[in-house]
Amino acid sequence: MAEAEDPLRKLKRRHKRDLHYARAEGMLSGVVSMLRPGDVAVDCGANRGDVTALLASSGAEVHAFEPDPYNIEKLTERFAGVSNVHLHAAAVGTGAGTIRLMRAANWEANPELASVKSTVVAGGQNIADGEGIDVELIDFPAFLRGLVGAHGRVAFVKMDIEGAELDLLSAMLEARLFDDIQLTVAETHERKFKDLRPRFAALRAAIADAYPPTRVNLDWI
Repeated sequence: MAEAEDPLRKLKRRHKRDLHYARAEGMLSGVVSMLRPGDVAVDCGANRGDVTALLASSGAEVHAFEPDPYNIEKLTERFAGVSNVHLHAAAVGTGAGTIRLMRAANWEANPELASVKSTVVAGGQNIADGEGIDVELIDFPAFLRGLVGAHGRVAFVKMDIEGAELDLLSAMLEARLFDDIQLTVAETHERKFKDLRPRFAALRAAIADAYPPTRVNLDWI
């Protein structure tokens, strides 16, 4: 029988998580308050569109990327008629084509909750690696360059893409693409991909050496 978790340790972990969420929500509120019509924001891993909706409320042009058809259906309904929201039914990566999207092992039991865990990276905790669906893959660095060419800069990029951020952020760092983005925030998924933890640690160190957290922040919720 597994040993019961220490209640104090559990409480401390919950408190730390709550503080993390509060900081991220405060950051997002500040970003939204500074966005203006004509600005460009990007939501990678839009899921059900809560962040997209907040960004769009500023009047900014919002590009929302979401690969899971289950979520795309909900997003399409939610943003029907919202002219400044541009939905992209695709995953983001360092190249273009198609890629296998894998869902959580408990998908069939609770797709509403499990939809936040869909990933294109194999080896994730509690992911059904042997099953999946093929989805479109967008060359995100090329997409960003197109936005910068059209608008001069990108105001905000949020990235929550369940492990795929490791290769993508590394490519963006190497190409100095963060220079053209006012603020990039990302959630990294070291806990979900145990074997990738050394690479995540190296990425965090490299980005911290190159940019302050007011430009690139990897502690998104």
